[in-house]
Amino acid sequence: METKTAFLQIFGDSPMLKVMDFLIVNEDFDYSMTDIASQSGVGYSTLKLFWKKLEESKIVKQTRTVGKAKMHRLNSENPVIKKFRDFYWETTRQAVHGEIKEKKLMVA
Repeated sequence: METKTAFLQIFGDSPMLKVMDFLIVNEDFDYSMTDIASQSGVGYSTLKLFWKKLEESKIVKQTRTVGKAKMHRLNSENPVIKKFRDFYWETTRQAVHGEIKEKKLMVA
């Protein structure tokens, strides 16, 4: 069974959000489009439908080429991504804080 992050539980799990979720959680590494699709749970053909928009918006950037595979990662220099990352992690923090509070109330 696939476990959804707090962010996806709150905002839904559309293909675009699944990809963004994966790229933020794994922002220290670069991935091929094939890996991004499989690791985020999105079909490769679905990823191709909006990938060009992510590149044109400078949300993702190509980092290197390994053989025939072009490797990509989240563009951490993009001001929109900086804000989105802050929003993502604050959403996660609030959700986890709420769960801990709930569990404490159940135990008490």
